[in-house]
Amino acid sequence: MAIKITDDCINCGACEPECPNNAIYEGADDWRYSDGTALKGEIVLPNGKQLNADQVQEPVSDDFYFIVTDKCTECIGFHEEPQCAAVCPVDCCIPDEDNQETTEELQAKKRFLHNEE
Repeated sequence: MAIKITDDCINCGACEPECPNNAIYEGADDWRYSDGTALKGEIVLPNGKQLNADQVQEPVSDDFYFIVTDKCTECIGFHEEPQCAAVCPVDCCIPDEDNQETTEELQAKKRFLHNEE
């Protein structure tokens, strides 16, 4: 499953540079699927959604750091554990029960994001 940041976030920013997929953004920041990935132009996400990877997306949260679920691989293929959770001083990076994925799905997402297929 993806990781989410709870509203207990103190906006310290420790998590953001640790994400190998550039899936973490500061509250109120616009973001793109192409940020920190190999995705460019028109794409079809693994969930079937069609979009332009370079198009600006609305922030998931205006108040605290957030994780883009479609870009989160729980650090599978990079690290043994989610790095955001490992460095968070207030333990607000937790599994997102609403977005459960298998290890195989997370590995496939990593390959998709970094054009490894």
